Amino acid sequence: MNTTIKSSAINYGLYLGGLLSILTILAYAINLDLFANMWFGISMLIAIIIFGIISTIKSRNILNGFISFKDAFTSYFITIVIGLLISSIISIVIFNFIDPEAATILKEKIMDAQVEGMRNWGAPEEAIEKAVEKFEAQDNMYSIGNVLQSLMFQIIGFSVVGLISSLILKKEDPNA
Repeated sequence: MNTTIKSSAINYGLYLGGLLSILTILAYAINLDLFANMWFGISMLIAIIIFGIISTIKSRNILNGFISFKDAFTSYFITIVIGLLISSIISIVIFNFIDPEAATILKEKIMDAQVEGMRNWGAPEEAIEKAVEKFEAQDNMYSIGNVLQSLMFQIIGFSVVGLISSLILKKEDPNA
C-alpha cells in the first residue's frame, strides 16, 4: 500500500477519533440522556461511515483516480479503526476513571429508553421484564472489557460497510 494513502487514512482516522471524542465529551458534559437517544447514536454511526468513505475517495484521488479494492478497503479500515479506538479510549477514561458513577446512571437511562421502546412496539410485559433482568445482570457497560468487546463488534460491523463501499468506489486502471 502506498505510504501517502496510508498517511491520509491515518489522518482521517485521527479526525474521526477527534470528532467522536468531542461528541462523547459534549454528551457527557451536557446531558447523559444523549447517550440513550437513538438519533445521537445514528448520527455517530453515519459520521463513522462518512469518514471511512471520504478517506477512500481521498485515497483514490491521491492515486490519480484509480484504486484497487484492497487499497480502498484498507484506507476505509485504517480510518475507522483509529477513530473507534480513540473514541473507546475516551469512553474508558470518562466512565472508569473520571466519573464511574456516570456509567451507572447511563445504564439506568439506557435501560429506561429500551423499556419505553419495547412498550411503544407493543412487546408483552413478560418480555420486557426478562429484558430488564438481563440488562440489570450485566456488569458496567463501560468496563474496559465491555468497551473492548464493543470495539471489536463495531469494527466487524463497519468492516462489512467498508467492504460494500470499497466495491462501489474501486476503480481499476485500464492501462495497468
